[in-house]
Amino acid sequence: MLTRRHFGAAGLALAAAPASAQGAYPERPVTLVVPWAAGGSTDAVARILAARLSQDTGKSFVIDNRAGANGTIGFASVARARPDGYTLLVGTISTYAMAPHLYQLPYDNDRAFTGVGLIAAQPMIMVVPKNSPARSLAEFVEMARRPGSNLTYANSGTGSSTHLATELFLQAAGLTMGDVGYRAGAQAVQGTLQGEVAMVIQAASGLLPLIQSGELRPLAISSRERSPIAPEIPTFREQGYPDYEAVEHIAILAPASTPAPIVARVNEMARAAMTAPETRERLAALAVTPETQRPEEWAAYNAAENRKWGEVIRSREIKLQ
Repeated sequence: MLTRRHFGAAGLALAAAPASAQGAYPERPVTLVVPWAAGGSTDAVARILAARLSQDTGKSFVIDNRAGANGTIGFASVARARPDGYTLLVGTISTYAMAPHLYQLPYDNDRAFTGVGLIAAQPMIMVVPKNSPARSLAEFVEMARRPGSNLTYANSGTGSSTHLATELFLQAAGLTMGDVGYRAGAQAVQGTLQGEVAMVIQAASGLLPLIQSGELRPLAISSRERSPIAPEIPTFREQGYPDYEAVEHIAILAPASTPAPIVARVNEMARAAMTAPETRERLAALAVTPETQRPEEWAAYNAAENRKWGEVIRSREIKLQ
């Protein structure tokens, strides 16, 4: 329950904040750092967001792609930025919840950033080649458990979100499968198409056209509930794995010490932008759905995701070569 003391504290915070935090923000162009190369799904989501924010505010929101080291180069640049709301980060789960358990980071992942909140989510889909004898997740697990099956899965990069999502499933199912390494997600999908591996778990955006054409067969989707982008695909949870969830979340972060009123303002603008009907339509074409969150929800969410993926990395003994 909110009390007079809460309202008093909020008033003091607003009074102490710079003028730009009290309604005029943004007064000049804002940079959105994307820690991945241009052309990927995260970059596409960031550009949709930037275009809508520019339209809504009348100020420019500019994309700055700073790729490398699984996103940590871009994260490091924002950790060093001035905490005034004019440099923001479009981060993904692979960097804010997975990379800290794989890399020696040049920043303190727990203290360098303020979470503005989630903005979008993209589920992953487990697929098999169209000529696979497995027509359901249960059939695939049964096939993988047979003595001498020697099934393999496609790995698009050690420590990537697709790699860890697959290891989470193997752990839940009690399976042991070897992996075949590919340079990137597109090559991993191609290897699956050609039957070089038995399956891949990959972001939905790169799989849906091939599923729709019948070239790949979907067995399960990684979201908690069935996704509106592919409602016909059953979840892992409804097929006997109630704790399984592995979603490519996208979030906005700001440098630590960014004033709370500015964080709240960015969050308000981003939630409005991402849930606008035109934005939803553009995101759907990328197999992405809006998933927004308030700043006060970030800390618990981020801690839980770090615990989850840190445990997968430790228990599966995943190390970068």
